[in-house]
Amino acid sequence: MIELKKQTELAKLIRERRAVKKGYNNKKVTEETVLQLLNDAVWAPTHGLRQPWRFVFIDSEQKPDFAKKVAATYPEYKQKNREDYLNEPNAILVVIMEEPEIQKAWEENYGATASMIQNLWLLAWEQQLGMVWKTNTHIYDPKVKEILGVLDNEKIVGFIHMGYFDEVPAKKERIQVNEKFSTYHA
Repeated sequence: MIELKKQTELAKLIRERRAVKKGYNNKKVTEETVLQLLNDAVWAPTHGLRQPWRFVFIDSEQKPDFAKKVAATYPEYKQKNREDYLNEPNAILVVIMEEPEIQKAWEENYGATASMIQNLWLLAWEQQLGMVWKTNTHIYDPKVKEILGVLDNEKIVGFIHMGYFDEVPAKKERIQVNEKFSTYHA
């Protein structure tokens, strides 16, 4: 049996972090706050210090126009739903990754970017700023890439919906690690 040690503050933060998908309050998410969080988040592991990410921030003032443009890339019957959906968060941070042609480098870039997003999420949670990493179909749409100025050698990794909240979402249990763990035996 594994002896459990006292839970560290970091372990507690990791376990308490939640995806905040809705229920945002009216507190503004500022560019300054996001930049401050990103300045720490980018210290994620990154092979060869490639730092393959860049960001586009959409604040509450720009969001209605942005939501309308992205929603217009959907079939007409879905546009109102998508526009409302994109207007829910207080702000959106689009995370864009450089896509190398070599698969190994691509996977390293994606792993680094995902690690950076986790750092960002934990740092934001610490400040009671909720977020959720969204990978809706519009992130693959060439028209959305054009709206955001995404280059041919880049990929939208996700839209990070952001907003302050009053109610913490319910905890969802994880599968016990020992159910997904084995030891190699020669």
